[in-house]
Amino acid sequence: MSEAGGVASLLVLFFHVLVFSGVVDSATFTILNQCAYTVWPGILSNAGTPQLPTTGFALQPGQSNAISVPASWSGRLWGRTLCAQNATEGRFVCVTGDCGSPTVECSGSGAVPPATLAEFTLDGANGLDFYDVSLVDGYNLPMWVVPRGGKGGNCTATGCAADLNAGCPKELQVDTDGGGASVACKSACEAFGDPQYCCSGAYSTPATCKPSGYSEFFKQACPTAYSYAYDDGTSIFTCASADYVITFCPSPSSSVKAAGDPAPTSNSSAPAALIALQTSASNRTRLRSRPFVAPMALAAVWQLLQLLSI
Repeated sequence: MSEAGGVASLLVLFFHVLVFSGVVDSATFTILNQCAYTVWPGILSNAGTPQLPTTGFALQPGQSNAISVPASWSGRLWGRTLCAQNATEGRFVCVTGDCGSPTVECSGSGAVPPATLAEFTLDGANGLDFYDVSLVDGYNLPMWVVPRGGKGGNCTATGCAADLNAGCPKELQVDTDGGGASVACKSACEAFGDPQYCCSGAYSTPATCKPSGYSEFFKQACPTAYSYAYDDGTSIFTCASADYVITFCPSPSSSVKAAGDPAPTSNSSAPAALIALQTSASNRTRLRSRPFVAPMALAAVWQLLQLLSI
């Protein structure tokens, strides 16, 4: 092969590497705390999915954190509340949503119920993201998920914007000091361990496990959230190539109108930070990362330079 032909071949290789090698779509999860108190988000990847670079951190009121999530990621996200460093053991502990980790990072551990969960499977069947907000493991704080910039699927906002702790049935309440103030609301399964509430044993199929009075309490307050294990029809949503804004304690302007709820107010009453996040997300397509490009591209460039120096 001539020198010119070799140079041309290497140039073709170089551009093929840049264009085709290791290009991975990713989504951005913008996690926003609109609560009047600190929330410590926790993140758990499902089995077979690598853990994200961060699995736990603190968000002060009004703060947000944007995380790049790789394509085909699946896992869950939740909020921890009433957290502190244990003075005697030096462990990081939370009253609700604790993940059992001694540090702020959950490092592969999930939430101890009760906890409100946002669940995601990105780039699933037909290239769609599947997502939901689940109260199957109980509830500890309001959470809302809004897809932005998506194309395909229904791309519906979902979650539970209601404060369920105040109206939680007495037998489901988590009352830490006996004063009657509930900081979380258990599922009936956790509270009683009965198979009919847990959809287990003889109740392990959609035909045998039906909504209970307790699951209806969750469903009536939060119509688009999972209220029990087989609540798929009204609780799972799809979108494609979207970014997601996950808000703790959403204001009416960041949620959608549910049956019987007053209409949301305009965005003019929303915090400036939320407006900026939503505008940014709606104008953004999926980020592109090339984790495997650099080594191959550098090798091609080095070979090209060697030929040119001859």
